[in-house]
Amino acid sequence: MSSSPGGLTRTQWLICIIASIGFAFDIYELLMLPLIVKPALAALGGLGPDGLPLLVPGSKEFTSWARLLFFVPALAGGVFGLLGGYLTDLLGRRRVLTFSILLYAFAACAAGFSTNLYQLLFFRCLVFIGVCVEFVAAVAWLAELFKDPHQREKVLGYTQAFSSVGGLLVAAANVLAAKWALDLPAIHGGHEAWRYTLISGVIPALPLILIRPFLPESPEWEKKRAAGQLRRPSIAELFSPELRKTTILTTLVFAASYGIAFGAIQQLPQIIGAQRIGTPEQAGHAAMIETAKAAVGKVVAEAKAAGKPEVPAGKKRQLGGNASDEAVAKVTFWQEIGGMVGRVLLAMLAVVIVSRRALFRVFQIPSLFFVPLLFWWISTQLGNADSIGAVKIGIFIAGLLTVAQFSFWGNYIPLVFPMHLRGTGESFAANIGGRIIGTAAAWFTLTLAASDKPAPAKIAIVGACVAGAYALVGAILTQFLPEPKPDTTE
Repeated sequence: MSSSPGGLTRTQWLICIIASIGFAFDIYELLMLPLIVKPALAALGGLGPDGLPLLVPGSKEFTSWARLLFFVPALAGGVFGLLGGYLTDLLGRRRVLTFSILLYAFAACAAGFSTNLYQLLFFRCLVFIGVCVEFVAAVAWLAELFKDPHQREKVLGYTQAFSSVGGLLVAAANVLAAKWALDLPAIHGGHEAWRYTLISGVIPALPLILIRPFLPESPEWEKKRAAGQLRRPSIAELFSPELRKTTILTTLVFAASYGIAFGAIQQLPQIIGAQRIGTPEQAGHAAMIETAKAAVGKVVAEAKAAGKPEVPAGKKRQLGGNASDEAVAKVTFWQEIGGMVGRVLLAMLAVVIVSRRALFRVFQIPSLFFVPLLFWWISTQLGNADSIGAVKIGIFIAGLLTVAQFSFWGNYIPLVFPMHLRGTGESFAANIGGRIIGTAAAWFTLTLAASDKPAPAKIAIVGACVAGAYALVGAILTQFLPEPKPDTTE
């Protein structure tokens, strides 16, 4: 299955397609939680004596459950993802990749039918496990499929750009779910957009069923296994004198990249989304509050004009929440567009800039300053409905700078670990670093921003500080990041 630098074989195209689908729905599943966490907690957390949801952003109960939903699945994904990396090296890239995608597609669908918060947490853990394993298997597979270094850099870069397609798709799915929720079949007696958004996660399993029979194993891995030359993977070997520095630094700088995203950027829906519409404690961005109030007012007016009974309070909450969720999804759409542009720029620059550290700093250093300043500024603009256009531009740039860093690791890590440790090494850096230490930034932001009343401005300020701290640590450690050898594919 050889290929020339100028083109791909049919088999290589199939592998690139299935890997791209996997990358796209990795991010689809990860970015789903920030979009649905507020309405999901409100729906599953019960109502108070005043008929309003008990769990709203800023409250202690909301903070506790939001931390669990952000961090516990990441912890489960990190631990089992590390095991998945080991299995990728032991059993092969194709088999692990396929079953990981099927796992998170099933779990994402099941999460939409959750009847309590514990079920939602359980299924989100399964989603993260599948996502964490899939990423490692796909990158190792692609890195070994292409022998030409320039072609390999392009393939890794452009297939990972589909991660941002996943971000665009989940934003679009959330918009469509909010728009069509009342016309879709009821789930547990309601028409809540967040449930339909979760269920849409079953989509990646469909093309996989069709393409799976045509997928070969990694030729390099298969050749070494057949010849009895494939060494057994070992997590302990990652900390041998030859690899210790590489393992520790890639893990910590990987964590810094994720910390920027989860500490601030992924908290944007909680910051700008409308909360407690029609009460003295209504909060969020003024543009989102106006959108939610307008949606409720329209339905109330139509019911009154038609002589129908007064719209129940529960339906008003659903209408306002769905309208706010749709408007928020349209803002986060710009973040994903920025992320896609960032991944494409990374793919283009990867074959031009020789130094990996220099390539990484093109995006890392600007993010160190821009993301914290953006979220501090957002905290001052929540009462200004006209500022939402500037928020979209800002989150576009933040997504570009941050998401490009994620693509960097898919290009870099396969070059610094030997073949028998490629999946294990990447899994350790991505899962222990990115999924656990990096995602913990969301825990820090939510914990430090906890308040008795909804306080979106506080979440924005704390997010700016947490993201800035992670970015600073990453910028300092990057100067020690090892440069890979000219070519390390064997």
